Amino acid sequence: MTSSADSSSGTRPSLWRHRDFRRYLSGQAVSVTGSSISTMVIPVLAVLELGATTAEVAWLTFLGQLPPALMALHAGALADRHSKRKQMIAGDLVSAAALASVPVAAALDRLSLTQLMVVAAVQGAAGVLHDAAAISLLPSLVDRSLLQRSNSRIGGLFAVAATAGSNLGAALTALLGPARALLGDVLSYLVSAWCTARIQAPESPRSAAEGRRLHTEIGEGLRYVNGDHRLRTLTLVNATTSFALALLNTLWALYLLRSLAMSATAFGVVLGLGALGAAAGALAAPSLAARYGPGPMMLAALAITPLTQVPLLLASSGLVWQFAIGAALFLQLACAGAAGTTQRTIRQVVTADGMQARMQAVSTWLTSGARPVAALLAGGLGTWIGVRPTLGAGTCLLVVPLVVLYRSPLRSLLDMPSSPGMASPSAGAVTAPTPSRPIVPDPAVAVDVRHDPSSEGGP
Repeated sequence: MTSSADSSSGTRPSLWRHRDFRRYLSGQAVSVTGSSISTMVIPVLAVLELGATTAEVAWLTFLGQLPPALMALHAGALADRHSKRKQMIAGDLVSAAALASVPVAAALDRLSLTQLMVVAAVQGAAGVLHDAAAISLLPSLVDRSLLQRSNSRIGGLFAVAATAGSNLGAALTALLGPARALLGDVLSYLVSAWCTARIQAPESPRSAAEGRRLHTEIGEGLRYVNGDHRLRTLTLVNATTSFALALLNTLWALYLLRSLAMSATAFGVVLGLGALGAAAGALAAPSLAARYGPGPMMLAALAITPLTQVPLLLASSGLVWQFAIGAALFLQLACAGAAGTTQRTIRQVVTADGMQARMQAVSTWLTSGARPVAALLAGGLGTWIGVRPTLGAGTCLLVVPLVVLYRSPLRSLLDMPSSPGMASPSAGAVTAPTPSRPIVPDPAVAVDVRHDPSSEGGP
């Protein structure tokens, strides 16, 4: 059988030399870069070009966050039923078409906030379809024993790509203006679709010939997650972490820029340090899990996370506090990268192939649904008791996921769990090392998803 990886690579197959892995990873990394361009540009376009009020900006954000809460379960069921690659390509093309309408309307002097809100909602819906398929594709393409390494490399690369996208968005906005800067994200969607279309490994989508309704399969996914204590625990950890961080993040930038009088340059440097921390944590996750055990490592990361908020709560204006906040954000997102990569790998390892997308969708549904609620709570508390006390309340809420994990048997998990009973990986899967013979990876595919890492749980 022909291999797309080097069969003489020793006892460990090289994911980087695997053709389909590179195609998948390249497309998703480019798309993460593009999405970061839009994340930076759209608020600038709304506020500076269209004069959006605070309420209108809030609605724009809300409409972009609503589709994951409403559609994640359906998108997961569709991805388990049909071809994941086709669903990813469809999501990319719809997003590209919706976003391309913005610079066209701006060139015709017809752009409005209403159009931006519609585009945000369409992009959110298309992104849910794409991500539900993308994050569940990896376990069917890479042997379960290689999932930790794969997720680690993806997490590190995506953190760097997100930072590069934000900087590129700022540069394109300065050169072209905010509306035309969005063409960078349009191009990224097209590259993502092209790379996904070039993946050659076969898929085995389930047949819907039984005539079952989609809501029946959604119910199966919910019962599947609830019935496995590992999936149930990690999904609750994800949801409670997402809620606490959403409460903090709603007021975080406002607090730094207004209350602490941090300059835009210093704010950018702090965000860059956070991205470096996320990359470092994701890349270190396999070795940390191997040395200390996945359970103790995740428990330590969750315990450290509330402590990283202390400099923020005690800070005043000044360079020393800016360094302290940057270092704390580096540590917080390093914990997020390490724990998020590990818990995602555990969930992928213990889930049967036919349930991967629905399992991921349950987590996405809960974490995405928590964010708008937390944002509204943050706004209410910030008005009622003030910004700093609200940030303190969010810090206290970060203890909840720690308690959830501590009360679970997962806290003492010292090795990655075994895979569920299932057929061998497809002929396209990378094979794991065995002591009896050298590794010969078969032609195959790879990896994870282009979405906010917090949605899949790291602290």
